Amino acid sequence: MLCLPALVFFSISQTDIKAVFNPATLAFSGISVTLTFLALTGWSRWKNYPSEDHGAFVQGGFRSNYGIIGLAMSHNLFGQSGLGQASVVLALVIPLFNILSITALSSSQNGAQQWRHTALHILKNPLIIATLLALPCSAMGWSPPEVISQTGHALGSMTLPLALLTIGASLNLKDLRSSSRLTLHASAAKLIWMPLAFTPLAWAAGFDGEAVAILFIMLGCPTAAASFVMAKSMGANAKMAASIILVTTLGSVISLSSGIYLLRLWGGSEYKTDTGGESERGD
Repeated sequence: MLCLPALVFFSISQTDIKAVFNPATLAFSGISVTLTFLALTGWSRWKNYPSEDHGAFVQGGFRSNYGIIGLAMSHNLFGQSGLGQASVVLALVIPLFNILSITALSSSQNGAQQWRHTALHILKNPLIIATLLALPCSAMGWSPPEVISQTGHALGSMTLPLALLTIGASLNLKDLRSSSRLTLHASAAKLIWMPLAFTPLAWAAGFDGEAVAILFIMLGCPTAAASFVMAKSMGANAKMAASIILVTTLGSVISLSSGIYLLRLWGGSEYKTDTGGESERGD
């Protein structure tokens, strides 16, 4: 509860927000997620999936575990600069993921009654609060006292290792046997079609190597674990939601590493990382 908000707060507050804030990147992120949501919704309606399957399928196909996997990969590839930029993107996609998930799941039993509760939950989300508090600190160049700063960094440094251990411990490989065709279709949309459709567009639009990589990671991250909780609370197919999380988490090991490798080949000297995780830019 405390570690991830602390990581987001200090990564943003101690980053030059003017240097990492890119409206074009944020706009592209929002548009790509929304278009994926609309495509999955249209496909589900065309195939006439049952309402409880519709919500789990659509949510599982677009909602990324960007707060954990995305921040970890961005920091590993680009150091503090990548972590700061990824945190800003995270501040946009968290409410967007939740709003679109509510829309997808509202067709399930009792789903429409959850709008107000979930909207309040979004506003009280610790990551949203941490971002809103960090942005003015970054803009004004304000740093907290040393004691608070050290404590916050200690909490933040525990976030990614603990989160990745938790994800690994929560996986149940037996669930793979019961994975349905819809589960595999949603997983393919999440890991393959979503990044494959929009990453080349980001290159063509003129984004630099770091921005393209961060966008690719956001698009190609496995489905967020929170999708299971939301699906269950709103009467959707929770078993399918859990299976999608499992399949995408395992599959992302191959898809994300392969995608990053290809981006490094295409990016040339503009997209390289040294052993310390900092990016090197060519002239």
